[in-house]
Amino acid sequence: MAEKGRIDFCTTCRKETEYSLQKETVKVTIKDKDYEFNLTAAICCECGNRMDIPGLLDLNNREIDEQYREKEGLIRIADIENLMKIYRLGKAPLSLALGFGEITVSRYLNGQMPSKEYSDIMKHALDDPDYMQSLLDRNRSKIADEAYNKACMAIKKLKKDFHISDKLKQVISYIFQQLDEVTPLMLQKLLYYTQAIYITNHGTPLFVEDCQAWIHGPVYRDVYDLFRDFQYNPIEDFRFAVMRDKASDLTEAEKESIDLVLNTFGIYGGKTLERITHRETPWINARRGYAENEPSQATIEKDAIKNYFETIDQQYGLKTEGGIAEYIHVMLK
Repeated sequence: MAEKGRIDFCTTCRKETEYSLQKETVKVTIKDKDYEFNLTAAICCECGNRMDIPGLLDLNNREIDEQYREKEGLIRIADIENLMKIYRLGKAPLSLALGFGEITVSRYLNGQMPSKEYSDIMKHALDDPDYMQSLLDRNRSKIADEAYNKACMAIKKLKKDFHISDKLKQVISYIFQQLDEVTPLMLQKLLYYTQAIYITNHGTPLFVEDCQAWIHGPVYRDVYDLFRDFQYNPIEDFRFAVMRDKASDLTEAEKESIDLVLNTFGIYGGKTLERITHRETPWINARRGYAENEPSQATIEKDAIKNYFETIDQQYGLKTEGGIAEYIHVMLK
């Protein structure tokens, strides 16, 4: 969609005119290989010709760089920076830890494209702290003691923080990909409903973790501990780059169930979803014997979730967005 309300000089009209920003497909040849890139263009609203506005060339170069890396499966500059932050290593120590030349990472940060081999090493290190530890140990003699110890401590903390199951990591990663903003409270409820919809439609849990019946609804304790620092704010942190590509391991059936949740429950905020869970028997029954504001670590059993939502499925149909939307509408009345 065009973005209007901007003004600059149009060389065709020979005057200041309003322009809109639009996306155009452009063919570019790189190393004798043809690519199609989706680039931003400034279009004059009067004559319809392209305009050369300040900063557009730099923007197009960044768009080409990002899209080329995606097409070729190469690591992004932002993720190389994340590697440094996550493992607390500077440019030279990171280069040596990865088994590269001392200035290799500096060159990559300045825009040089890595080889597929070196890119895969960096992506693997970003994705797997154990692999990064093996690289550190393999290249131990090249790294200063302080840098080695700092990186090992970072790996130890990272593994402690992210000890949830791989499947739950994949689900969280997919939710991050699909939604622009997710607060910890909203994430908890989306995980709960993802488990509920999947277990209802497929007869088996999607992930092994159990949730607890907390004051503010169902909560997965380890996920709470992981994101608690964000409180009511959207989750944003360089540490979660380790989850970025986990979603690719989900099956189509698993993605379908998550999409059902995101396209229905996902349009509501965390507090609204909390209200719904407070009217459902799995949370109500697990809270029996507790005062309204009394903390509880009582488990909401997967069988309780399954039994309740199978009944709801018979009434509304939880295999379609329409059925889920109707259920939500009734629960919010």
